[in-house]
Amino acid sequence: MKCFFHLLVRAFFRFRCYNPEVLKEPGPVILIPNHTSWLDWMFLIVCMEDHWKFVTSSTTAQTSWLHRLIMVNRHTFPVDPASPYAVKRMAKYLAGGGKLVLFAEGRLSRTGTLMKLFDGTGFLLLNTHAKVITCYLRGAQRLRFSPNPGWKKWFTPVSAHFSSVIQPPTPQNVSTVQARATLTTWLRDLMVNQQFETEMQFGPSNLLKAISDTARCHPRQIALEDATLQMLTYRKLLIGADLLAQQLGKIPGFTPAEAPRIGVLLPNINATPMILLALWRAGKVPAILNFSTGIATMKACAEIAELKYVITSRTFLQIAKLQVAALADAGVEFIYLEDLRAGLTGTQKFATYLQHRLRLQPASQKLAADSAAVILFTSGSEGTPKGVELTHRNLLANIRQMLTITDLTDRDRLLNCLPLFHSFGLTIGLLLPLLRGMYVFIYPSPLHYRVIPAILYDRDCSVFLSTNTFLNGYARKAHPYDFSSMRYLFAAAEKLQEATARLWMQKFGVRILEGYGATECAPCVSVNTPLAPSHGSVGRMLPGMDYKLEPVEGISEESSQAGAAASTETVGRLFVRGPNVMRGYLNADANAAFQALGGWYDTGDIVSVDSGGYLRIRGRMKRFAKVSGEMVSLTAVEDALAGSFPQYGLNCQVVVITRPDEDKGEVLIAVTNESRLTLAEIREAIKGKGLTNLNTPRELQYVKDIPKLGTGKVNHRELVTRLATSSDNI
Repeated sequence: MKCFFHLLVRAFFRFRCYNPEVLKEPGPVILIPNHTSWLDWMFLIVCMEDHWKFVTSSTTAQTSWLHRLIMVNRHTFPVDPASPYAVKRMAKYLAGGGKLVLFAEGRLSRTGTLMKLFDGTGFLLLNTHAKVITCYLRGAQRLRFSPNPGWKKWFTPVSAHFSSVIQPPTPQNVSTVQARATLTTWLRDLMVNQQFETEMQFGPSNLLKAISDTARCHPRQIALEDATLQMLTYRKLLIGADLLAQQLGKIPGFTPAEAPRIGVLLPNINATPMILLALWRAGKVPAILNFSTGIATMKACAEIAELKYVITSRTFLQIAKLQVAALADAGVEFIYLEDLRAGLTGTQKFATYLQHRLRLQPASQKLAADSAAVILFTSGSEGTPKGVELTHRNLLANIRQMLTITDLTDRDRLLNCLPLFHSFGLTIGLLLPLLRGMYVFIYPSPLHYRVIPAILYDRDCSVFLSTNTFLNGYARKAHPYDFSSMRYLFAAAEKLQEATARLWMQKFGVRILEGYGATECAPCVSVNTPLAPSHGSVGRMLPGMDYKLEPVEGISEESSQAGAAASTETVGRLFVRGPNVMRGYLNADANAAFQALGGWYDTGDIVSVDSGGYLRIRGRMKRFAKVSGEMVSLTAVEDALAGSFPQYGLNCQVVVITRPDEDKGEVLIAVTNESRLTLAEIREAIKGKGLTNLNTPRELQYVKDIPKLGTGKVNHRELVTRLATSSDNI
């Protein structure tokens, strides 16, 4: 029978098995695979010897003769999942040297990703000390025999990837309940990391191929829609990219050797991802310019990236009122979308369309995994922007990290109004849905506080990306029902304030999932998920990433009381390392400093990490003040003041900066856009939040509006400059 199954899976599913030798390990041992289709047992049984037994449900086996045939035989270990003795029976069998196959999720996945593991698994590991082998069944979620949403086929490639034999850790100085939970979390982390590493090894190695592979699976599905309400299927997206690549290839001197990097100066429109794909097809590296920073900064970025060409649109320049003469004076040549489109012929369009219909696409420029994919520029909120070189491997790693820990499906619909020159908007807001096969609506500005909630509601969007500043704006204008379809609301780029999270939960019933990242990390480093949330934190580190904390003078470890149990948090300056961390900076000095760290990236942020692995951001190192010898987090003071003045409305904002002081070293200065706010009210708010006197601003200044970057972050450099020339002191 096993030979028959083996021929079946090889012939119809091109089945491959990796590292099956570990299955010869003597018991007690538990094999724990993911569970995405009704045929998972068949893919496993062809790899193992007869003395392995599958744990099955005796109650489900009674539903039909077919269930009984499959679930009750000499290869199975039937248990009643409702019985308290089921796990004890398994433990007894393992104690005798048994070998069990356990689908620890307890059910078929309904999303194609790993769901929660039942605590009974932790009980088995704790009480039997059985060894563990995990298995990732790759591709089974796309079979017709799977309940997962999205495109499926009767026959699609499936492979089984077995881990090495692993001895579970022994939790120390914790209760039995805590030990079970710890082992269950440990096991799930193990499985998540295995899935991520497998996808990195066997998945497409560059973004162009990854998106093309998704397009071939469902070419007629809507991939993109923009503010013009123009919809693009995957086929139209790739055809448009190939046509643009052909036009770019006609430009004299447009060769990889002479112009390896090409500037992109475009808003969130369908043409922008088309241009990115076209540049990859042509062997170029797009350098996306931040048009919200002003022409002087754009010129500096163009010089850093050594740009000879910039692709833009005359219509966009006119609407945005961008004066780009300074770039032209610096020797930059502009390539206009309007000219590229005008040069296309009917014959060219038909020939390219025919190639895609017949799947005879032209061979693309070979893109190595470690070749540069995009140049992004840091926000420059505290200094001169730096050019960040992200490779195809960096971006694919970050996308796969996010897909591994979330249950996003083909049916999800994402709205992205964050600019594509921002890494969060580019990687998670555009490339991730294109690779996953999701619909994405790209909108040119996050500042349209009435329009964006209306689009979310009208398009039934279930995934949304934003920042604390923009979320407050939407909360002021949106109807309580506008976000009824929301499954994932990710917030990053700036600290999520407690007042914002509370407002969204109370008004919309939506939990904001705060994350943390940096442009240099492509960008995500950690994120909360519905499966593993921790309010007030920025989530746990993504799979495949390492971190270390270096102590900072004046900031020490501290204990926090959570309910009845005290947990110690480790505090320090965060360094991270992983496949999503950039190749380097274009700026020579900054790159030398990065390379000297040997793969580690210094985030410059002070964080604490609790016993569960959750990160909490204390603030940037540059945003700490030393007051009377003590380190004070300006971010923490701002968070305490946020939402403390409801009498002035939701638009009231307070930013904290510093100035030198001979007696105290530094003093805090509060800056507000609300002219009626008083220093006495600020002091009372600080006192009400339980902060010490060191956290109290000594001065209050008024500005008509707080300067912001295009991503919603406060532009501290411009704010300080503005105050230096202002006499609006209160």
